[in-house]
Amino acid sequence: MKPHPNVKFLRKGVLPHQFCPGCGCGQVLNYLIYAMQELNLDMDKVVLLGGVGCNSRIPVYMNTEVVHGTHGRTLAWATGIRLANPELKVIVVTGDGDCVSIGTNHFVQAARRNLDVTVILVNNGIFGMTGGQAAPTTPLGSRTSTSPMGSMENAFDLCKLAETAGATYVSRWTTAHPRSAIRSIKKGIEHKGFSFIEMVSQCPTYFGRYVLKIPIEKPLEYLLWLRNNSITKEKTSQLSDEELKEKIVVGDFFEKRAQTLIERYQKMEKEVRV
Repeated sequence: MKPHPNVKFLRKGVLPHQFCPGCGCGQVLNYLIYAMQELNLDMDKVVLLGGVGCNSRIPVYMNTEVVHGTHGRTLAWATGIRLANPELKVIVVTGDGDCVSIGTNHFVQAARRNLDVTVILVNNGIFGMTGGQAAPTTPLGSRTSTSPMGSMENAFDLCKLAETAGATYVSRWTTAHPRSAIRSIKKGIEHKGFSFIEMVSQCPTYFGRYVLKIPIEKPLEYLLWLRNNSITKEKTSQLSDEELKEKIVVGDFFEKRAQTLIERYQKMEKEVRV
């Protein structure tokens, strides 16, 4: 039997993975691999970065150059790598806790600069690896290990945050939208500028059991919940603001071409040499 063609993208010796049964991280890893395969990327010119958290471990399993380090600093490293070698494709895989908690400032500054990298943020709405604490994306009123009476904080709308900060490609899908997710990741990798793809993902271990109004532990049921509670941005006008509170709005939200930090840096280099 021939091995699956995508096996070549995986690093030998690191499997089995450490994700919980039913976690969406495996799906996002799969979508990223398919996107890379369809783009026929030269893996010797790809760098993947991950910080701390369940989602940030996705790059560890990829057979390419990988940086896996401290909490929230992925975009600081990505900035240095891109400026040092503009020929590289730099892809950051991060989580909501990693990127928009301790890493918020790096995220906002990288978007503001229009840093030419692709950010795939896996949003499970909670701190999954460290015990189910409330995250910056946990819905208002949710009971978690750190908000037993219900969270008193509003959740970030990450796509609005990215666009407002300066990202030039912004998209959101769920793990229940595989074809759209792969298409969006491909588009983000090819886009010149700061690309932000939010992947809303299931966490059966914590979010599914404790945060959802009707607990869901079975991954398939969780995927169906994500699918049934999603709505494309084109259809949002058909619902009231109250109805939209219960929905996950998906689609491509924003795209434009603007000068990147790399292009400005290269222009400055030429002027200095002259």
